[in-house]
Amino acid sequence: MKQYSIRIAHMLVGLILFALGIVLVISANIGYAPWEVFHAGLAKQTGLSIGEASIVAGVVILLIVTLFKEKFGLGTIASMVLTGVFIDLLLEAKIIPVLSNLAGGVIMLIAGLFIISAGSYFYMKSAFGAGPRDNLMVVLARKTKLPIGVCRGIVELTVTVVGWLLGGMVGVGTVIAGFAIGFCIQHTFRLFRFDATAVQHETLNQTRKNLAHLMEVRRVAK
Repeated sequence: MKQYSIRIAHMLVGLILFALGIVLVISANIGYAPWEVFHAGLAKQTGLSIGEASIVAGVVILLIVTLFKEKFGLGTIASMVLTGVFIDLLLEAKIIPVLSNLAGGVIMLIAGLFIISAGSYFYMKSAFGAGPRDNLMVVLARKTKLPIGVCRGIVELTVTVVGWLLGGMVGVGTVIAGFAIGFCIQHTFRLFRFDATAVQHETLNQTRKNLAHLMEVRRVAK
C-alpha cells in the first residue's frame, strides 16, 4: 500500500504542476498552446470555464479511444478530471498575473512549458496510464501507420485550427509552445534521468486487481 500511496502522490503532484504550467502559458497572454486554444475556444462558445472545457474534451476523447479498444488507467481518468479542476482553481485564485508585454510573456510561457514538463515527469513516473490526449495520438498512429510524431502534429494542428475558429487565442506563443514543448520535455526528463519508454503503465483493471490483492494480504496478515 505504501508503494501505491507514493505513486498516487507522484500522480497528483504531476497533475498540479501540469495545471500550473498551463495557467502560466495562458497568463503569458501571447497565444495559447494548441490544446488550450481549443479548450478556450470551446469554453467561449459554450459558456464553460476553460477547466470544464478541458474535462468535456477529455471525456469525449476517452470515449473515442475506448471504442478503438485502447486501454486506459487510473491516471487517465485522474488526468481527465483533476487537471481541469486544478486549472480552474488556479485561474479563480488569480495568483498568477496576466501579462501585457511580449518579453515577459515569452519568459512566462517558457517557464510554463518547463513546469508542464516537470508535471509530465511525475505523472508518467506514477505509471497509472497515459492521458486521454496521448491515447488519441497512439490510436491515430496505430490506425494510420504514421509515426507518432506526425500524428501528434496532425492532432495539435487540427485542435489549434478548430480552437481558433471557435475563438481561442492564437499568437506567437502558440508557435513557441508547438516547437518548444518537445525540447522542454526532453531536457527535463534528462535532468531527472528518466526514460519514459521504460515505464510499464497499469490499466485500470490491473490497478483494481493489485489493490484487491494487497488488501487481502493485509487482511490475512492480521
